[in-house]
Amino acid sequence: MTTQDFIESITEAEPRPRLKRRMLLQRDLDHFYAVTPRASKSTTHMFRDLHDTGIISYTEYLFLLSVLTKPATGFRIAFNMFDTDGNERVSRTEFLVLEKIFSHARRERRGSSTTTDSEGSDDDVEDDILQQKKKINTTLLVHFFGPKGDHELSYDEFKQFMENLQEEVLEIEFQEFARGYHKISEVEFGKILLRYTYLRPDQYDLYIDRLVERMEETSLRGITFGEFRDFCNFLNQLEDFAIAMRMYTMADQPISQDEFLRAVKICTGKSLSDHVVDTVFCIFDEDGDGQLSYKEFIGFMKERRQRGFKTTPRTFGWQAFKYCVKQEMRTSS
Repeated sequence: MTTQDFIESITEAEPRPRLKRRMLLQRDLDHFYAVTPRASKSTTHMFRDLHDTGIISYTEYLFLLSVLTKPATGFRIAFNMFDTDGNERVSRTEFLVLEKIFSHARRERRGSSTTTDSEGSDDDVEDDILQQKKKINTTLLVHFFGPKGDHELSYDEFKQFMENLQEEVLEIEFQEFARGYHKISEVEFGKILLRYTYLRPDQYDLYIDRLVERMEETSLRGITFGEFRDFCNFLNQLEDFAIAMRMYTMADQPISQDEFLRAVKICTGKSLSDHVVDTVFCIFDEDGDGQLSYKEFIGFMKERRQRGFKTTPRTFGWQAFKYCVKQEMRTSS
């Protein structure tokens, strides 16, 4: 896929159709390599600048998906996993080895692999590595390791790439709703939060209608990109938030806005704006008593964070039909 294909796959409900395959020639690849920036020059608009002048492998696609949900505290862990010899630098070979292992593991978790025994599994990984070395470079390999593959990736470069990719995707999603303005409305913010949740259409409308009704009673000032980004970065640490709330309440009790803000501060070290939290409570405070069911909130936000890549329930017959109809209604609304 191209770099533009990747961006569309994670920011659009229905990426534009491709009418035919594009056959790449060597001169096309040479152009791709020439316009790909090096890791030291990574930016928050790299994928948009490259558009369709970059290529990404399936394994890299899985890797990039995982990057989007990594909290900042997980960047060092991810880097150390690639840095197998512990020299604080990642070589092209190290990256390819762990990338392939990661790909195999992820496919098996998703049920894509039908292999039931381990015979030949290590050989398969090694064969993939050898084949990759013989194949053309990809945009990600050139960005990390240069056209000749002789550059070694530092942690600072890796961390900058992770942060830039996360911010670029959020910018694209925000601008889709902002339409050139520097703010989105509270209702648009609510739609973004519920965008990838597995709600029935009537349930979805209920949450949005509740937000509209309650927002009319308060001051409407919109949500800035900074506020949106801070909230999405918080979503990458939902597990820590859930642990903090369980320890704090010692029971599955609803929480107030002050308790919510305090738990976020403890987990992330940063504060969310009061207005964003007000908006969140307008959506998820079912009876309007100022208390939030954090278990329900976490369930919805995990679906949001997965951006529709949650494994589809393996149902058949009537249940499968109803699931497909529900999803089609959601994407076309």
